[in-house]
Amino acid sequence: MIGRITGTLIEKHPPQIVVDVAGVGYELDVPMSTLYHLPAIGERVALHTHMVVREDAQLLYGFGSEAERASFRQLIKITGVGPKMALAVLSGLSAADLAQAVVMQDVTLLTKIPGVGKKTAERLLLELKGKIADALPGGGAAPQQVASVNSDVLNALLALGYNEREASTAVRQIAVSTSVEDGIRLALKWLSK
Repeated sequence: MIGRITGTLIEKHPPQIVVDVAGVGYELDVPMSTLYHLPAIGERVALHTHMVVREDAQLLYGFGSEAERASFRQLIKITGVGPKMALAVLSGLSAADLAQAVVMQDVTLLTKIPGVGKKTAERLLLELKGKIADALPGGGAAPQQVASVNSDVLNALLALGYNEREASTAVRQIAVSTSVEDGIRLALKWLSK
């Protein structure tokens, strides 16, 4: 198995890239979250990889972080979720956002991803519960407490008139061990920038 690739980025054709390693060009499919953080063409890049061997193809998937690859591996274990769907999920959400959605059982967030309907989102949340919390900042410490604090801060921001996207982004900026009051204050400070 190929677990990591380091080389020169020579092509970007979303969602596919080509990395030259000692004269051999490796084609990798990457989620958009990884694609956005890649260096310019001609620069060195290092990616965590996952290889899928099928009867008709050998496919290589690349990820910018170990958490992203771990999330991908958990997603493809779910019945009915293949690598393309897993890439779509990770293109729409970071590994930390996915972990937070699982902890908070947020169906709405997952249904915003193209190709993920309500039933699929519910199945993902059910199957991933307890398996993906390590991608949360702080290693998933006290997930119920984190979910409660984050939910309270999110609801407060929504009540103050911020839209769901702004509020969710601000909540993700808050440290895991923050109280509700401090979380609201920090979120408002972040939103005012």
